[in-house]
Amino acid sequence: MIEDYYEKAPRAMRVLEEGFDDVTAVLELPERYRKRLRTTNGQELLNEEIRRRERVIRIFPNRESALRLLGALLMEMDEKWSTGRRYLDMTEYWDWRKVQKETLKQASKVHHLR
Repeated sequence: MIEDYYEKAPRAMRVLEEGFDDVTAVLELPERYRKRLRTTNGQELLNEEIRRRERVIRIFPNRESALRLLGALLMEMDEKWSTGRRYLDMTEYWDWRKVQKETLKQASKVHHLR
């Protein structure tokens, strides 16, 4: 693909080539995490809630009052995500990561023995 489009869009193809590993890194994670990490659903929900609350207040008297609202909302969302139904339960991830580290250690030992 890069060869096919390099003449038409060299800058885009360089960006694609340079960022390919970063973009595909999510594919290394356990499958249940991939969708949540590759989408912006959580961020969009947070933005909707900010807009909803802002519409209620309409006009902020100053910048600090807007920042206080945002801070309070972010603390509330953090509390909800930490204690309620979790958007991402990290238990499976930490178990997966432990297995990955052990696998790398074993591979390193085998490689070192050769």
